[in-house]
Amino acid sequence: MGSLFRSEEMTLCQLFLQSEAAYACVSELGELGLVQFRDLNPDVNAFQRKFVNEVRRCDEMERKLRYLEKEIKKDGIPMLDTGESPEAPQPREMIDLEATFEKLENELREVNQNAEALKRNFLELTELKHILRKTQVFFDEMADNQNEDEQAQLLGEEGVRASQPGQNLKLGFVAGVILREKLPAFERMLWRACRGNVFLRQAMIESPLEDPTNGDQVYKSVFIIFFQGDQLKSRVKKICEGFRATLYPCPEAPADRREMAMGVMTRIEDLNTVLGQTQDHRHRVLVAAAKNLKNWFVKVRKIKAIYHTLNLFNLDVTQKCLIAECWVPLLDIETIQLALRRGTERSGSSVPPILNRMQTFENPPTYNRTNKFTKAFQALIDAYGVANYREMNPAPYTIITFPFLFAIMFGDLGHGAIMALFGLWMIRKEKGLAAQKTDNEIWNIFFGGRYIIFLMGVFSMYTGMIYNDIFSKSLNIFGSHWHLSYNKSTVMDNKELQLNPGTSDYEGTPYPFGMDPIWQIAGANKIIFHNAYKMKISIIFGVIHMTFGVIMSWHNHTYFRNRLSLVYEFIPQLLFLLLLFSYMVLLMFIKWNRYAATNPMPYSESCAPSILITFIDMVLFNKPKDPPEGCKVYMFSGQGFFQSLFVLLAICCIPVMLLGKPIKIMQARKLANVQPITGATSDAEVGGVSNGSASHGGGGDQHDEEEISEIFIHQGIHTIEYVLGSVSHTASYLRLWALSLAHAQLADVLWTMVLSTGLKQEGWLGGIMLTIVFAFWAILTIGILVLMEGLSAFLHTLRLHWVEFQSKFYMGQGYAFQPFAFDAIIENGSASSGEAD
Repeated sequence: MGSLFRSEEMTLCQLFLQSEAAYACVSELGELGLVQFRDLNPDVNAFQRKFVNEVRRCDEMERKLRYLEKEIKKDGIPMLDTGESPEAPQPREMIDLEATFEKLENELREVNQNAEALKRNFLELTELKHILRKTQVFFDEMADNQNEDEQAQLLGEEGVRASQPGQNLKLGFVAGVILREKLPAFERMLWRACRGNVFLRQAMIESPLEDPTNGDQVYKSVFIIFFQGDQLKSRVKKICEGFRATLYPCPEAPADRREMAMGVMTRIEDLNTVLGQTQDHRHRVLVAAAKNLKNWFVKVRKIKAIYHTLNLFNLDVTQKCLIAECWVPLLDIETIQLALRRGTERSGSSVPPILNRMQTFENPPTYNRTNKFTKAFQALIDAYGVANYREMNPAPYTIITFPFLFAIMFGDLGHGAIMALFGLWMIRKEKGLAAQKTDNEIWNIFFGGRYIIFLMGVFSMYTGMIYNDIFSKSLNIFGSHWHLSYNKSTVMDNKELQLNPGTSDYEGTPYPFGMDPIWQIAGANKIIFHNAYKMKISIIFGVIHMTFGVIMSWHNHTYFRNRLSLVYEFIPQLLFLLLLFSYMVLLMFIKWNRYAATNPMPYSESCAPSILITFIDMVLFNKPKDPPEGCKVYMFSGQGFFQSLFVLLAICCIPVMLLGKPIKIMQARKLANVQPITGATSDAEVGGVSNGSASHGGGGDQHDEEEISEIFIHQGIHTIEYVLGSVSHTASYLRLWALSLAHAQLADVLWTMVLSTGLKQEGWLGGIMLTIVFAFWAILTIGILVLMEGLSAFLHTLRLHWVEFQSKFYMGQGYAFQPFAFDAIIENGSASSGEAD
């Protein structure tokens, strides 16, 4: 459990592997996922490493698998995914896999080429069939016009010269097909280029034709062009070629056309049969490949990852041993050694691997063990910055504080229930939803944070019960403790009427849980009462949150034995925060406890001082104004003296934070007679004894090679940031009050302006109206109040944790532990060759 509050203890190890056993041992370590290897060949080019040829072979196998996957998806064939992860194949199995993939690729390419050729032939025959049909219609129309005068008149309209009476007219023609969208431009070009001396007839092909190149459906038209002379024939063919029109032979004699049409139909029927057989064969090949494709991908990626990792190793002079350096968790060394033994046994090697711990002054990586519940909260922390090695981890505390601060802003029993149910649904269905891998980034974010969403919803339900707010209405469970002493007409006619808690209107005891429901229907002072309450609890929780953050820094300083930071940073920071802002919180509780409407003077409600004015007078050493008659200046005896003392002590903390630590470091350097220190002495060692963790620079501030002037500047920046930040951060927590008020008012507006209009309707028409209005209200509630307001509250809560809380103790300047793990590699879909190289 200790690793939940701090990162795991890490150690740098040196690993010696026999060349024959290296592959199997690295494979076992990849299944384990607890070892981060270092690159021992940083200056060696990626193409000059020992196992570069094996990596290229894996790349080639992946290319072939991607080609198969594309073809399988094109046919819509489901790929079998059992969810199991097969073991990495042995090196000798690579040859079998390569042969299998080569055979499948060649067979599939050959089938595709044959199918494309058949489809192209089928397209040509189909176009020729349409040409023969359409041109027959054209020729029949021409045959019907036997009258010579009519023929001369028709040719004259088209600009073609007519023959002399009694002289036979010999016209040439070409027939073909063209894309329908190109036809208008084609017709214009023919008219202009041939100067109107051609006669064009065209007819659309009703059914679309399949393009054999890309499989798209295209629409085409049949055309026939009549002309006279070889010159026009050559010009027409060039224009057809330019517009990519396909020309086909068309006999002049009707008998020849009929004979050709019969032959074309016979060939089309034969082609349909062959195409069907080809597609069936292709489908069978793809179905067989789809059953194993996922497993093949996993195997190839594992092989590739192993060889990438082996490229990070060094060879000894005998070329028989591979040497590696790796970071491993200290608690898992025995598990890693067992995995290495298993790998050695699998390889049949007789030489056991050797794993030695190494001493180093490098900063180890940060490794926080997580499960499916804590993973999302840890991701929120790591998004700000990965913790320094062995630094206090805010994630376990964030599990409670994050949804709670969110709920203060989002408090509504109804809206919280919607959010909690959505999170609970994702949790209950997480196995099935996780198996449905999708590239939808928004859904992946929602699903990854399902436990956060559930807790935010549950906490919002709790704060909604405290506010007694459900969809801007109240629950009167225990009965209101206020009673009306006015008649109904007086209450309805006087909107500004108020109940006096000092009379019998109030029972004298508070509502058992949360706010009294009568405040929800109060018109004149509802917002005033809610503002005062929510503003104060925002400051109270903010000061508690920041104080807890400062206390967390004490854990860091004591763990790293950093006495300088403990004495000259932690203590004055804590005193400064407690003497000013915690005292302000104390005044709030004193005011709540001492002053009431039923109390006699001088503790009556009218005598209650303003906490804000009191705090301002305290800091500025102002004399309080004279109170009303019968009231006291201060809340308790000696308040003025204590306030002045607290401010003076807080001011004295500032020079201690500013100068204490740099002066002590400067004195230590003078004693060591070194300017600057170039050894391993740090302020952690100046303040006390340095342990192994501090030697890694985890949470301790090291100034080994830093000039004393820079230390003074940095300390001044940190002091100013803390002092001014204490004021601004306290004010920043007022966002809890502001967003809570905005959320409640938006819910009230939606109820008043939308849903209440439907509830006022009567009769069957009112039922229809209510259904429509309720649907509109529900859409607005989920879209605006749950999603948009929820996102806004989430971002504000994230800022409060990153800036106001974590800035008190969290450095976040470490680097994450990235172990060699097959699960992560397969999940990412590749072996991350860039990182390995």
